[in-house]
Amino acid sequence: MRKAFHEQLESVFDDLAGICQSVETAVRLATEALLTGDAEIAEQVISADADIDKAREKVEETAFSILSLQQPVAGDLRVVVAALRMVSELERMGDLSVHVAKIARLRVPHVAVPEEIRPTLARMGDVAEDMVARVAQIIKGRDVEAAIELGRADEIMDQLRRRSFTQLFSDEWTHGIEAAVDLALLGRYYERIADHAVSVANRVVYVVTGDFPART
Repeated sequence: MRKAFHEQLESVFDDLAGICQSVETAVRLATEALLTGDAEIAEQVISADADIDKAREKVEETAFSILSLQQPVAGDLRVVVAALRMVSELERMGDLSVHVAKIARLRVPHVAVPEEIRPTLARMGDVAEDMVARVAQIIKGRDVEAAIELGRADEIMDQLRRRSFTQLFSDEWTHGIEAAVDLALLGRYYERIADHAVSVANRVVYVVTGDFPART
């Protein structure tokens, strides 16, 4: 019985890592659509979000089954509850990628991001994608050290967000209100993806150690 129980728990974490990989793809393609104005790629991201939602439902069903049938206690209960929180955050990361893709689609046939701002947004997309990829590995390996290290990448994202605001409020901004709103929203979306990635990684630390990483 205990063997089957732990196999169920392991399958939940395998599914979480799989969702993370789907989110990584969504972030990459959403950024590509944003920087190229490619409506087909944007639509691909938007359509694929349904698969992430289904994967989330599968994790939730398994977790609720464990809670109702296995009646886990102490450390095992901590793992199940953490998994439910993690899958919710991963789904939200997918939703944020869809928001990026929808801005890209909205501005077609034009590119949503002005030329001089594209390096900043491209870098934000790269950082977000890398963080999501690292979270997948953290989940697979229950890697506490890598989870704590991920917070440093979040600092890079915060710096990029500040840079985007500096560009947005510069006297040299000539792209109007519409582009300014797009940039403000996009910066927020990427920043939130990074925040959720750190939160998921912190929950892995909690699963392994019973404590969340100390805030610095």
